[in-house]
Amino acid sequence: MNHPAQPSHFDVIVIGAGAAGMMCAAEAGQRGRRVLIIDHAEKLAEKIRISGGGRCNFTNLEVGIANYLSRNPQFCRSALSRFTPAHFIERVNRHGIRWHEREHGQLFCDDSAQDIIDMLRTGCDSGQVSWAMPCQLETIGAGTEPGARFILDTSHGRFSCESLVVATGGLSIPKIGASPLGYKIAEQFGLAIVPPKPALVPLTLPPEELSIYKELAGMAFDAVAECGAGRFRENLLFTHRGLSGPVILQASSYWQARDYGGDEGGSQVMVDLFPAGDVRQWLLDNARSKQLLGNLLSERLPKRFAHAWCDQRGWNKPVNQFNTRELDAIADLLARWAITPNGTLGYAKAEVTLGGVDTRELSSKTMEARKVPGLYFVGEVMDVTGHLGGYNFQWAWASGHAAGQAV
Repeated sequence: MNHPAQPSHFDVIVIGAGAAGMMCAAEAGQRGRRVLIIDHAEKLAEKIRISGGGRCNFTNLEVGIANYLSRNPQFCRSALSRFTPAHFIERVNRHGIRWHEREHGQLFCDDSAQDIIDMLRTGCDSGQVSWAMPCQLETIGAGTEPGARFILDTSHGRFSCESLVVATGGLSIPKIGASPLGYKIAEQFGLAIVPPKPALVPLTLPPEELSIYKELAGMAFDAVAECGAGRFRENLLFTHRGLSGPVILQASSYWQARDYGGDEGGSQVMVDLFPAGDVRQWLLDNARSKQLLGNLLSERLPKRFAHAWCDQRGWNKPVNQFNTRELDAIADLLARWAITPNGTLGYAKAEVTLGGVDTRELSSKTMEARKVPGLYFVGEVMDVTGHLGGYNFQWAWASGHAAGQAV
C-alpha cells in the first residue's frame, strides 16, 4: 500500500489492520478524524481471511457476557450492548454480503471471508483513512506539542497523533504474523498484563493416557465437556497428541484459565459420553445381557473407543457379571469421564489468546487507558476471550466501534 500522504500528523493512529483495528479506523474516519493505520503485514487481515474455513464466522446471534472469559468479567458488557450482532448484520446486509446461519447461532459468509475484509476496507475508504503497509514500528515516545501526545518512529518515517489505538491481536497463529507487540506497548506505558496463554486450542494427554487412545486418532463423536464454569456439547475428536474437536476447544479456554481464581476452570476436563440420555437407566435395562460391556457401549459409542475405555479399567466382561452397584459406578464414569490434560498444542494451533492487557486498566465505555490519556486498546490484545462461534469477532467489532466513537 502507498505511503501515507504528508503531513505526518494524524488525529488517530491505529496499530494493527485486523478486525478490531479496521473497525475502529473506519468509525473514527467517518466521524471526521484524520486516521492512519499501520501494520507490519503485506496482506490485509489474514486472520479474517483464513477464519471459518475461509468463510469467516463473523458473529453469533446470541451474544452475552457469559460467552467471554476475563479476570474482569463485567468489562465487555458495555461495548457489547452498544454494538450488537444486529448492528453488524445490518452492515453486512447493506454491503450485499450473502450469509447463512449454522448450528449454535453461528453466522458465516456464503462466499468468502474476503467479503468481510472488503467491507471493512470500504468503511475505511469512506472515512478517508490513510495506510502504511507493510510498516515496521520502531519506537513510540511521548509528544510535546499540543494534540501530539505520541510520536511513532517507523520504517515509513515519523508520525505523531493525539490518540493511539493498539489493535495488534494476540499470539495465536504465529505463521501469519502474530506478535507480542501490543503487550510490549502496554508495559511501556505501565499497564498490567494478564499472562497470555493459547486458547480454543487442542489439549494433549500424558503418555500413559495417550498410549491407550492414540490408535483412535481421527475418531469423533458427540459429547459434553465441562471445565469450571464452561459446559459445552459438540463433537469430541481424538488426535495423535490428545483431544480436539469443538467441544474440547471450548473447554480448553476454561482449563487454561484455571489459575485465574474464582470458578473459571480446574485441572480436569469432565466429559459426559452419553449426553443424549440416561446412561444409568440404560445400563440397568441391559443388566442381564450376556454381551461384553464394550459391545453394549458400542451401541451408543464408536466400537474401538468403547472397548479401549473398558479395557483400560478391566471391565470388558459380560454385562450380567456386574452387580447393580458396579453398574451405577460405570454409569457415573460414563457421565463424568475425568481427563487430566498435560498441556496444549500451543499458539500454532490456538484460535485465540487468553489473557492480555488487564481490562481493569481500561475504560469499559471507550477502551482508553485510565492512566494514559489518548492510549486505547481494542480486540484480542485485551484480556477478553470469547467462546468458539463468532464471539471473538463480535468483540472485535464492539470494542473497535467503542474506541472509534471516542478517539
